[in-house]
Amino acid sequence: MLDLTIIKAITLDLDDTLWPVWPVIERAEAALDEWLGHHAPMTAALFSNPSARHDIRAEIARTRPELKHNLSAIRREAIRLALSRAEENPMLAEEAFEVFFAARHQVTLFDDALLALEFLSTRYPVVALSNGNADIERIGLGAYFRAAISAQEFGVGKPDSRIFHAAAGAADVDPHNVLHVGDDAALDVLGALNAGMQTAWVNRADHLWTHPSSPHETVANLTELCDLFRASGAQT
Repeated sequence: MLDLTIIKAITLDLDDTLWPVWPVIERAEAALDEWLGHHAPMTAALFSNPSARHDIRAEIARTRPELKHNLSAIRREAIRLALSRAEENPMLAEEAFEVFFAARHQVTLFDDALLALEFLSTRYPVVALSNGNADIERIGLGAYFRAAISAQEFGVGKPDSRIFHAAAGAADVDPHNVLHVGDDAALDVLGALNAGMQTAWVNRADHLWTHPSSPHETVANLTELCDLFRASGAQT
């Protein structure tokens, strides 16, 4: 059972918790493909082959294992390698990545997200905790967060307990006083449980829970989570 009386901070996943991520990535990849079509057509043709894309990403993973948690660097180096293989200018990789990255931040929030951020951030310090490369400042949500911890900056990702403890430290509270909120059963819920936090699983798609350990609370959306706080009278 969720004990809201001891909660002093919220850590919050981003992708698929505040917005659906795959439509964003698809639009960003389309923007990149269009740009390459104008500036590096041979690379665009190479990237149009799914097998070639896979081989390039696999090559980066094999030769640059230190980039494992840095999605931006992996994407940038994949573009650079594709440009080289297509015998086009690899110096275009930076500009091409910026086209992708700008589109990656054109997110469409879930209907409940903004009101939930407003509600939670006026009651608790909220820390963004993500394995992705979204920048809350670029998206325009920075005012709602005390801090942001990402796997690519921290060096390890969820479900590693160290990144959860770093997020608790950013809010200046102990892990057991944190409620972690996220959509991924393994990365968010099990990771936070192992780190000694309370957990709220945001299960928008009505998935079945299949793990031995359970979240402290399951909600269909962030409005339901805020309603729990309202009903408890916590931090009002």
